[in-house]
Amino acid sequence: MASSYPKPPTGISVLVVGAGFAGLTTAIECHRHGHHATIYESFTTLKSLGDIISFGANGGRIFARWSDGAIAAKLHSLSIDLTQYGFRIHKYDTGEVVYHQPTPPQNPEAPVDELGIEIHLGRRVEGYFEDGEKAGIVLGVGERVTADIVIGADGVRSKARQLVLGFEDKPKSSGYAVWRAWFPNTDMIRDPRTSEFCSNGDTFNGWIGPDVHFLFSTIKNGPDCCWVLTHRDEHDIDESWSFPGKLEDVYKVLEGWDPICKAIVEKTPSLVDWKLVYRDPLPTWVSKHARILLVGDSAHPFLPTSAQGATQAMEDGVTIAEIRYDRVRAVQKTGETTRDIWHKTDWEKVAEDPKSIAFPREDWIHQHDAEKHAEEVFDEIFKRFTGPEKDKNEPLLLKEEPVAVA
Repeated sequence: MASSYPKPPTGISVLVVGAGFAGLTTAIECHRHGHHATIYESFTTLKSLGDIISFGANGGRIFARWSDGAIAAKLHSLSIDLTQYGFRIHKYDTGEVVYHQPTPPQNPEAPVDELGIEIHLGRRVEGYFEDGEKAGIVLGVGERVTADIVIGADGVRSKARQLVLGFEDKPKSSGYAVWRAWFPNTDMIRDPRTSEFCSNGDTFNGWIGPDVHFLFSTIKNGPDCCWVLTHRDEHDIDESWSFPGKLEDVYKVLEGWDPICKAIVEKTPSLVDWKLVYRDPLPTWVSKHARILLVGDSAHPFLPTSAQGATQAMEDGVTIAEIRYDRVRAVQKTGETTRDIWHKTDWEKVAEDPKSIAFPREDWIHQHDAEKHAEEVFDEIFKRFTGPEKDKNEPLLLKEEPVAVA
């Protein structure tokens, strides 16, 4: 059956700042609903930056609605396929596979230039502004661009955060950092200790230890390799928290671990040392005049162990602000709980129940349909914020305690 999208033009103009998952999804969804969306992105080209991004079934439902499923089909051909291999979880020191977690069955329910959406690359946004009628952005050369609505999707350093909050908030150390790397399998294939990982198509293995976990994957049916290692790190951080990493530092953390881990790491030509930081949860994602809104990392950065950062950014693109707030806070917490399950493993419990160390896949997260939920609750939310009893001077959302996020 043919799709009923895009909807007829509404005459509403939307500026989207940032061409990440939140920004692109927001622009696509605006287009689907008849709004005129334009994207501004500081990068001069859109390209692969070398990382593994996980999308849950809750993200798959969003892809499935684009172009009557054509986008989901394209993504499927590019995605890692662990249907046969699954996720193998190893004990850090012995290398023993303590649990072989199967991949959930595929859920069939579960691109921008084709839509004619303008993307202005190499245009850094230096500021945001709004009044009761319009909102806009200030570009690096002082040029001002206005629209009915502006969406800040340009990450944790977004200048829109300061306008929404009324002050500048600073990142704080979470006490953890990750090293991450991406490289071809050339040396892995030559080494008999590691060749098996690149000879079985797509693979995914994790080694779990005290306050450390090491994840390694081969993708594209074996030719590309990627690993991340999360560990304790108490270094102070400033506004820049991504640095070149040193292999000797990784080797120190892996002392006493399964030798296969070092055999993988030593083939890495370069790596990134990424400090995991958190910011206080924002009391609101909406500006005073409700013309500027935050989505994705601009509003709620996630820990990698949630495996939901990209998908939650996409859910933002479908439904924003009050409809999203409570759900996002709950999903954010899963990054902490998963990390603690792995970093403080009770190995006696795992011996009795291997599933206790499995990566959580909770139905309330993965079975969520963001578009359907928004349609169900919109009228109630709209009345709450437009009714005569609403105090316009009160924050739209309540402030909560800080939560560690990436």
